[in-house]
Amino acid sequence: MSGNGGSGTNADKRPNELLGSWFVRSGWSKGELARQVNRRARQLGANHISTDTSRVRRWLDGENPREPIPRILSELFSERFGCVVSIEDLGLRAARQSPSASGVDLPWTGPQTVALLSEFSRSDLMLARRGFLGTSLALSAGPSLIEPMQRWLVPSPASPVAAEPAPLLDPRRPGRLSRPELELLESTTRMFRQWDAQCGGGLRRKAVVGQLHEVTDLLQEPQPEATTRVLFKVAAELAELAGWMSYDVGLQPTAQKYFVLALHAAKEAGDKPLGSYILSSMSRQMIHLGRPDDALELIHLAQYGSRDCASPRTQSMLYAMEARAYANMGQPGKTKRAVRMAEDTFTEADEWDEPDPDWIRFFSEAELYGENSHSFRDLAYVAGRSPAYASLAEPLMQRAVEMFAKDPEHQRSYALNLIGKATVHLLQREPEQGTEYATRAMEIAKKVRSERVNTRIRKTVDTAARDYGDLAVVVDLTDQLAVDLPETAEAV
Repeated sequence: MSGNGGSGTNADKRPNELLGSWFVRSGWSKGELARQVNRRARQLGANHISTDTSRVRRWLDGENPREPIPRILSELFSERFGCVVSIEDLGLRAARQSPSASGVDLPWTGPQTVALLSEFSRSDLMLARRGFLGTSLALSAGPSLIEPMQRWLVPSPASPVAAEPAPLLDPRRPGRLSRPELELLESTTRMFRQWDAQCGGGLRRKAVVGQLHEVTDLLQEPQPEATTRVLFKVAAELAELAGWMSYDVGLQPTAQKYFVLALHAAKEAGDKPLGSYILSSMSRQMIHLGRPDDALELIHLAQYGSRDCASPRTQSMLYAMEARAYANMGQPGKTKRAVRMAEDTFTEADEWDEPDPDWIRFFSEAELYGENSHSFRDLAYVAGRSPAYASLAEPLMQRAVEMFAKDPEHQRSYALNLIGKATVHLLQREPEQGTEYATRAMEIAKKVRSERVNTRIRKTVDTAARDYGDLAVVVDLTDQLAVDLPETAEAV
């Protein structure tokens, strides 16, 4: 019976009306569904599965098939209907919120991290439409977010130590990755990160998710321990990047889910600085969503967890994000202190003995100026559009804009700082200069697929129109916005 995917415990079974409804609407015959299940099972390597029309009839009558049949049926019906049809939707499991589809309180274990990464990336790829996971995902915030993330600090159980370390690779053994193959995975991740900085999250997000799914497949194969740790590190970087790209194009619950899974993978890799970077991305998202208290908690978790191993560049970035959180909480004294710490720590970056990992190399002097200027700009807004704080932001923002203008690899950052400069001028009641920088930002935005950039431009133009709508330059800017950045949904 097990070869056919039956459960064998059906004394109280009733017809599965949910499965029956999806089956009738699919237009498949029982034989066609059985053939598709068998075909998909062979693709998964589950060659023991041999389904026929009588087995399909039993499922419809209420028999519960064993895994991987429920997952296969979920995939087949999802592809058939172009929407997520979960296992629960098919009546094959008691209806509940699957931890892989919603929530952030997940088990901190390697095998479950791999399984959750695999399932989530597979679902994302299956239905690559804007917001397809929106019905099954919700953003977590407050204690429901912070408390699970605190477990990142809990030491993992010690694994048995072998007499000699396992070799990183053995190309003669099937399923084992060679060093060149591992290096290719790492270089591909660097390439994806470069594309994101140049082009925004909209163009390459699906490619990153696909690569992540491939890496989770490799993690499910037997590998030497050292290779497994490298694969977890690659998975963490790819999941963070998938989250960042999702955040950039406005898929906020999806982004948070990838960030959380990335943190789990970083913990399995034993990479605390990478974990702190992932937490900083989560913090940035919380600031964007108007939750600076949560952002501050996440940054403090990042700082504490990597206090003995993060490079000066990484520490400087964390201080800069701490300043952003304090600014949005309206705490000028703590903001200024964090800004100073970010600046002072950054001066030590070039003296660091080891090369920085690729994921933190984006944090250049231009990025430091940009972050700190945004902190003062945010303080100005919180303080009732204070021109005093805007005047602190202006010279820093000017330096950032000048530096990014010479940096073709970070076009999105250039656009964001042009927008920042425009908002500073509006705060200083200089609408002509503000519209000039907003116009320059729109030119970059047309080349960068970033909903975050587009949204900030729209907000800035709306502010200019509200405060200075009678000026010809502002009218022209509003008209140009409608032409250059029309509000149309795009597939991601």
